[in-house]
Amino acid sequence: MIVTRDTEILKDIELVATIGFFDGVHLGHRFLIEEMLSVARSRKLPAAVITFPEHPRAVLHADYQPKLLNSFEEKLMHLESTGVDYCIVLDFTPELSQLSAKEFIQEILCKRIHVNTLLIGYDHRFGRNRADGFEQYVEYGKSCGMDVIQASPYSPGMEHVSSSEVRKQLDHCRVDKAAALLGYPYMIKGSIVSGYKIGRTIGFPTANIRVDEPFKVLPGIGIYAVWVNLNGVRYKGMLYIGCRPTIDNNLDMALEVNILNFSGDIYNAQLEVIFVRFMREDIKFESLEALRAQLEIDREEVDALLSGLE
Repeated sequence: MIVTRDTEILKDIELVATIGFFDGVHLGHRFLIEEMLSVARSRKLPAAVITFPEHPRAVLHADYQPKLLNSFEEKLMHLESTGVDYCIVLDFTPELSQLSAKEFIQEILCKRIHVNTLLIGYDHRFGRNRADGFEQYVEYGKSCGMDVIQASPYSPGMEHVSSSEVRKQLDHCRVDKAAALLGYPYMIKGSIVSGYKIGRTIGFPTANIRVDEPFKVLPGIGIYAVWVNLNGVRYKGMLYIGCRPTIDNNLDMALEVNILNFSGDIYNAQLEVIFVRFMREDIKFESLEALRAQLEIDREEVDALLSGLE
């Protein structure tokens, strides 16, 4: 997949394309992209995804904090896995947001990117105030020689698939259901930072994680079975998200992972955490000893679960 912001390299290339933010690149997105690839193959043209590096609302509203399923780099990785030929990255600007659908189709998609055929998501709308619909898109496309096609609805026989639904499942700790909607396990990447170091005093040293993407969605509070990729090696792990109520940590949110059967200094190291299953809710224990006893149980259950998946 060729990733480009420079549309000049496309001036002699006609494309079949689709457009969207594609947060999560979930099964619904993949269905749309696969349909676009089918159209591209039938027309013997390269296929392109047109997307944006920043969430459009974050550009228009400085105080808006998007809840992202992917960093931009992760999104590119997942888009590449679909088999598209090009990923065209458009900077979403206030000026771009003021374009009508007609102006966007004719000036950007047709003249600048040279889209031959545009596949529109079944319920996707764009342009200033999203004032126009599919029938108008077809008309605007015809005026500049572009075919505009509406994608088929995605009906997988399961619950609604959308980025919002994935976020909802994560918020309710259902990382396995989120994975089913995404088509891959949810994960976070980050660096290991200094923490309170209380875990090591009760036999459960943890790596405190600072997530690389500040707007990345974290699953709900609780304990999770996870895989940890560290320095090229995969380890079993149990991850905690919460405010450490047993040590009266107020509202400071902790994200820390106990890596099973591992010891060593990994401060500042990069790691990747892949969520497998929610294990239990957060609990305030009467003492650190009671917490330690529960963590022993948690470790055994996580170890058994992940061993069964190896």
